[in-house]
Amino acid sequence: MAITANVAIALEEALGKNAVLSDPYDLALYEFDAGVDKALPDAVVFPQSTADVVAILKIARYYAVPLVGRGAGTGLSGGAIPRAGGLIVSFARMNRILEIDVENERAVVEPGVVNLDISTAVDAFGYFYAPDPSSQKACTIGGNVAENAGGPHTLAHGVTTNHIVSLEVVLPDATVMQFGNGELDNPGYDMIGLLTGSEGTMALVTKIGVRLMQKQESVQTMLAVYKTVRQAGDTVAKLTAKGIVPVALEMMDGPMLRMVEEATHAGYPKDAAAVLLIEVEGLVESVEEQTIKIDEVCRACGATEVRVAQTHEERLLLWKGRKNAFGAIGRVSPTYYVQDGVVPRTKVADTLEAIERIAKKYNIPISNVFHAGDGNMHPILPFDPRKKGDLKRAQRAGEEILQYCISVGGSITGEHGVGMEKMELMSQLFPEETLDLIKDFKTLFDPTCSFNPGKLLPTGKGCLEIRQKPELTL
Repeated sequence: MAITANVAIALEEALGKNAVLSDPYDLALYEFDAGVDKALPDAVVFPQSTADVVAILKIARYYAVPLVGRGAGTGLSGGAIPRAGGLIVSFARMNRILEIDVENERAVVEPGVVNLDISTAVDAFGYFYAPDPSSQKACTIGGNVAENAGGPHTLAHGVTTNHIVSLEVVLPDATVMQFGNGELDNPGYDMIGLLTGSEGTMALVTKIGVRLMQKQESVQTMLAVYKTVRQAGDTVAKLTAKGIVPVALEMMDGPMLRMVEEATHAGYPKDAAAVLLIEVEGLVESVEEQTIKIDEVCRACGATEVRVAQTHEERLLLWKGRKNAFGAIGRVSPTYYVQDGVVPRTKVADTLEAIERIAKKYNIPISNVFHAGDGNMHPILPFDPRKKGDLKRAQRAGEEILQYCISVGGSITGEHGVGMEKMELMSQLFPEETLDLIKDFKTLFDPTCSFNPGKLLPTGKGCLEIRQKPELTL
C-alpha cells in the first residue's frame, strides 16, 4: 500500500524532516538486501531512540501501514525487503554501545551497532563477542538477532541465540517490553529464544544485551589440503565421531579456493580439490593435543598436507581468505545467488556430490564455501542478470539443493533465515499443524500482520494455504 501524505507529515512532525526519506531516488537504495529479490518501500524512517520507535509504530498503527525493520541490509533471504511496500524502519542511527560490563561478561547495545564493533570495544579487556558472520564488518546486531546469525566460530560457541541475555522490544501496538535480566538462564518462558530468529515478524528490537566471552590462552589455525571433496567431507564426519569439536571447521572446494587465492593471496593451494580451515583454542597443552589429533584424522582421511599457521599474521591471512570469499566471486561473475541449507555432518560429502550433479543438470558452475563443522552448506550459484532466465535457472537449482538437504534430514536454513526466499519450502520441512502453530505465534504478537508481511510462512501453491494477510500477499 502507498503511504499517504498524511503519514509522511506525521512522521516528519514526530521525528523531524531529516529522519524521513520519501524521494524515489533515495528509496531505490532500500529496495534490496544482499540477496536477489527487490521491492520498493514507500518511505524510510530513521529512529534514534526507543521513544522514536514507539512514535513510529503509533503512526503506522493509526494509518494501518505495514513496516519492515532493517539493519545493514546484508541479509541473504529477503528479510528486509518490503514486499507490501509501506515503511522501512532503519536502525542505522541507533548505533550506540550503551554499556560494557566486563566483570559480568556482558554488554548492552542498540540494534544498529556493527557486529565487529563489539569485539573491538572489548578487545583491550581480553574479551570478544563470539558470533561472527562473514559480513561481521558490516552487519548489525539487530539484524543478527532477527536472523539468528551464525558464523565460522559458532561451531563450539553457539549462534546468536546462545549469546543474547536480554532484549528490549517494541510490539506492534507500540508497547515496550523487556525480556531477560542479563543472566543466561531466566525463569519462565524463553521469550528471548522465541524472538531471536523471528525475522522481524513479531517485534522491533531496540536494545540488546549480549554475552561477552574471554579470549583463550592459545589459538591454533590449521589448513588441511585434499585431492577430492569426498575426502574433506569424510574428515568432517570422522572428527565428529572422534569427539573432536574445533572452534571453527570451514570448507572450500577447488573452484572457490582458487577464486579466493587469486583475490586475497592467502596462501591456499590452487591445485587442491578442497581445503578445510580448522581452528582450535583453549589452554596451551589442550590446543597442542587437539592439533595432533586433528592432524592424524585429516591425514587418515587422505589429506596431502596439514599446514599449521606459524604466526599470528599467517593465521589472520588464512581467515582473510575465508572472510572475503564472497567478495572474491565478483572477479569471475557479475552476480551470484547464495544458498543456505543444513545437513547432518555425516551427509556433507554426499551433499557435495549431490550439488555437483545439480550443477551439471542446470549447467551452472557451482562453488562451495561453508561451515562444514555444523553441516551448514553455502553453495554459490553465479548468474548473469542480463541474460533472460539466468536467475530463474539458478533459483531452480538452489531450490533443488534445499530439497536434497531436507531429504537427508537437514533444514532449509542455518543462518540466513527463511524470509521471502524459502517460505514456500516451509511446507516441505514442517507439517501443516506446525505451520499453523507458527502462524498462531505470529498473529499473537502481530494480529494485524503489519510487521514484515509476506515472510516466513508459505502463501500456498496448491498444497497449503496460509495467508499472513491476504491483501498484503504478493
